[in-house]
Amino acid sequence: MARTEFYDDPNAPEPNSLVVAASAVVTDERGRVLLQRRRDSGLWALPGGGMDMGDSLPGAAVREVREETGLDVEITGLVGTYTDPRHVIAYTDGEVRRQFNVCFTARVVGGELAVSEESTEVRFVPPGDLDSLPMHHTQRLRLAHFLEGRERPYLG
Repeated sequence: MARTEFYDDPNAPEPNSLVVAASAVVTDERGRVLLQRRRDSGLWALPGGGMDMGDSLPGAAVREVREETGLDVEITGLVGTYTDPRHVIAYTDGEVRRQFNVCFTARVVGGELAVSEESTEVRFVPPGDLDSLPMHHTQRLRLAHFLEGRERPYLG
């Protein structure tokens, strides 16, 4: 199923769902950031996804990282909350979602890096190489907030 992301676009379709989601900035011992190239859009993104009924929000981030990258992580902090109503995601099945995303920081505690059904590539990327990757602006915002080393989480 393909997806199209809209941001501040007057031609974006009207949302028909609100999804609570979690994502994670996972770094390795060299300070590189874990990213996946999404199969549905071709864009690079942090691992993450919707919260299931049995999840806590941090638990959803841990589960999504495992499902999408093969790595087991533990949550170490909070980058911020991302709730901008100008960000709309449309799927080919008719769902048009507005997403409430909480982005955590995490470190690897096990597992092996692997491509999932949702990605075509998964790798750790040096921060200096992030600008060269095709990525939606909302992902760049989360990464920028992480790389700033903010004292307090972003609330937006």
